[in-house]
Amino acid sequence: MDKLAEVMAELEKKGSEQTRKIFAKHGAPASAFGVKVGDLKTIAKKIKGRQDLALKLYDTGNPDAMYLAGIVADGLQMSKRQLEQWAKEATWHMISEYTVPGVAVENLSAVHLATKWIRSKKETLSSTGWCTYSGVLATRGDDELDLAEVGGLLSKIETELDHSANRVRYTMNGFVIAVGSYVQPLLKSAKRTAKKIGVVVCDVGETACKVPLATDYIAKVEKMGRVGRKRKTVKC
Repeated sequence: MDKLAEVMAELEKKGSEQTRKIFAKHGAPASAFGVKVGDLKTIAKKIKGRQDLALKLYDTGNPDAMYLAGIVADGLQMSKRQLEQWAKEATWHMISEYTVPGVAVENLSAVHLATKWIRSKKETLSSTGWCTYSGVLATRGDDELDLAEVGGLLSKIETELDHSANRVRYTMNGFVIAVGSYVQPLLKSAKRTAKKIGVVVCDVGETACKVPLATDYIAKVEKMGRVGRKRKTVKC
């Protein structure tokens, strides 16, 4: 049995009907095994550094394998073409909004790809773009950011959010929170945008998930004195 087949067999073994039902409520395809993220991280430790295997796992199209691929893959080693392929092939929002941005942020072309995806009329691609740019804000120094561009994206959100697709609205809201939480020079701008967009309504399916209120979220981060504190990674 080759390594890919071995990992796929382990994923299938670790899957459970209960987790599969939970994932289904969050929009996961029926092909999902239903492997808990904790178990995926345990498997990831065993294949750490296997970039080739990560790419093969993603290519299977299996949701669990794709999520695992994102944990293992090094985005810096991926080409723009590979990242664009991953973005286009994302099967549900856990992949398009977490897995793909997680690796894309590590790549030198992250901002270029994020802005390109944001402009897409395809809901999953646009949401991937907003999440990727949010990840850039969370992990890169303010001196590495184009603050004028980020400010322009806040303005774009103010004018376009209400007319955008469901998951795009959700990730736009997340972008406003990211600016307010991680980019000290634009804190006031983010607070102004958060106030303007107010409560963002999104369909989160049959789940208990809630859309965070940007004004409250940013205020909480500010009260804790954590505005501008960067992260090492956005992978989770």
